[in-house]
Amino acid sequence: MSERLHGQETEVYQSNRFEKALGKLPEQLQQRGEDEIDRILDNPELGEQKKGDLSYLRVHKFKLNNQLTLLGYSWVDNKIELYLLNLESHEIK
Repeated sequence: MSERLHGQETEVYQSNRFEKALGKLPEQLQQRGEDEIDRILDNPELGEQKKGDLSYLRVHKFKLNNQLTLLGYSWVDNKIELYLLNLESHEIK
């Protein structure tokens, strides 16, 4: 998947796990997930940066079908590549 970001080509790589998780969602929710990816492309620092050994990872939190959903991603700044690692829902307690 390629996107244009600030006049530059952005390569989006999806892990198999992420692709399967997104593919299992109903079409409307898939579109919502893709909208959140677009938000990350517009602002790669949108997600919360993890600490320590996971400092390369950011997690973007959003609601999907009334469930808190975490989208883990990282990117290579100089190439402007976004690596989508996982899409996972968390129950709100």
